[in-house]
Amino acid sequence: MNNNSLLQIRNLKVNVEEKNILKGINLDIKPGETHVIMGPNGAGKSTLGYSIMGNPRYEVVEGDISLEGEDITKDTTDKRAKKGIFLSFQNPLEVAGISLGSFIKNAIHEKTQKPIKLFAMRKELKKNMELLNMEENYADRDLNVGFSGGEKKKAEILQMLMLNPKLAILDETDSGLDIDAVRTVSNGIKEFQNKEDSALLIITHSTKILESLHVDYTHILVDGKIVYTGDASLVDEVNENGFERFLTA
Repeated sequence: MNNNSLLQIRNLKVNVEEKNILKGINLDIKPGETHVIMGPNGAGKSTLGYSIMGNPRYEVVEGDISLEGEDITKDTTDKRAKKGIFLSFQNPLEVAGISLGSFIKNAIHEKTQKPIKLFAMRKELKKNMELLNMEENYADRDLNVGFSGGEKKKAEILQMLMLNPKLAILDETDSGLDIDAVRTVSNGIKEFQNKEDSALLIITHSTKILESLHVDYTHILVDGKIVYTGDASLVDEVNENGFERFLTA
């Protein structure tokens, strides 16, 4: 076991409805690092994110997942969230009856199990909403109800900044966003990257969201396996030539 690792995945094989999707994933992520998982549609990228988060629909049939040296393979999603894992959904859910601000407050309380200092939380919330070009009244609106696609993605990044997880997994965060929204969301992600004790795993088949971000490692996922690992320059290669050379790797 590498004690410097924040997240360590060994030979992870995952089934979805008895179909084998992940076929032996190995991955090490250290604090402060940004890793990118890229690959064509259907490669298993989102499955990897949901498996790390512990979604029960994704059955681990072999291998293990460790966070800070502790095996979390059998932990529930709630336990993983409390231990510091955050997943930004590709299609965020709408939740009527609970405001964005209340949702964030409850999530912070669940994670820390400590009383919320409301003044400090509201100050931090306002600062992060300004960073994401979100009007303050969004904090009082029902979570994602009536939000545009871009507003939903901003709300997800806002939650990430407020929860301050050890590991943030962003699944297709730039999907469906226009150029301005991508730039704004990128600003929020860069703010999170400034936290040296946290790490980021960005799952995408696009390169828009990566253009202004620092990337340490890029992994190409094809048919449930990581077939190639490189640095940030690999993003530029994929942007120019696509995944063709990796499909026969």
